[in-house]
Amino acid sequence: MPLPSLASLAVPIGLEPMEARLVAELPEEPGWQFEPKWDGFRCLVYRAGAEVDLRAKSGKPLARYFPEVVAMLKGLPQTMFVIDGELAIPVGDTLSFDALQMRVHPAESRIKKLAVETPASLIVFDMLLDATGKSLLEMPLVKRRAALEKFYKAAGETKGLKLSPYTLDRDEARLWLDGARGSLDGVVAKRSDGAYLPGERAMLKVKRLRSADCVVGGFRYAAGSREVGSLLLGLYDKDGKLDHVGFTSTITDVERPALTKLLGTLIAPPGFTGNAPGGPSRWSTERSGEWEPVKPVLVVEVRYDHVTGDRFRHGTKLIRFRPDKAPKQCTFDQLTPATLPENFNLLLK
Repeated sequence: MPLPSLASLAVPIGLEPMEARLVAELPEEPGWQFEPKWDGFRCLVYRAGAEVDLRAKSGKPLARYFPEVVAMLKGLPQTMFVIDGELAIPVGDTLSFDALQMRVHPAESRIKKLAVETPASLIVFDMLLDATGKSLLEMPLVKRRAALEKFYKAAGETKGLKLSPYTLDRDEARLWLDGARGSLDGVVAKRSDGAYLPGERAMLKVKRLRSADCVVGGFRYAAGSREVGSLLLGLYDKDGKLDHVGFTSTITDVERPALTKLLGTLIAPPGFTGNAPGGPSRWSTERSGEWEPVKPVLVVEVRYDHVTGDRFRHGTKLIRFRPDKAPKQCTFDQLTPATLPENFNLLLK
């Protein structure tokens, strides 16, 4: 009998993973399974005999960046499977998204070094093809989960392979969400009787959003305009320096003219006295240097979801101006530490 190959699998490489639609609250009706939404790289994992492939949600190959995960998968007793999961790098009691991003590097020597220093784990949460080569895409989640648990049990105590927990209890899922902090991206709800629908937003996700008071250290004009497009946000570090931490662009058209006028009266260098926009970082773009510094006197409250490397990973939502807040009160210690819920700490050891 010929050895299986990745090209012959019933679940093909390049399959788009099932995705989630953002909602405000977890569903209350019965029939839902709740899972942590891990803060890592979504990854479809393929094995056929000696061949292993890792694919990002975008379809980009990931195997070369995570050689320790490939080696772990090749060492499993099962020689054929397709699994949906998350690549994550535990650092202490948290997950480091920064460490994940550092892996996407052109130098193989650097990747190998980091694979030893900060090894990644694969957290598995769905099974799409079983050890017999049978596609499970049309099977209900409850049966796919049973197959996944059978797979995980057969793998034994394999270092770097983790089984994501789940619950059918909405209250327990709510506790996960409340304790998510920076290491979980929120909670995902899946229909227990639902099939795996590639590329469709057939799941629901709820994120835990937090707010912070930040100093406006500068601004950018909107593209092709002389009105403000975004505010550049800063927080004071322990040495009293104002570091750039992100931006907010949710400014209404009604408030834009007056805000532009106010900011014009405050233009003065340096704006940021610590890390400033336009410095070398993975977030730099061609517009990173096109900003106006202002006196650090304005304070705004913004809503954010994640902090990575002392920066807001995504754009923030402007909630309100805080004339009652002193700029020097806007420090890093108001950000929630990125620690895992206590009951998940052992999972990632």
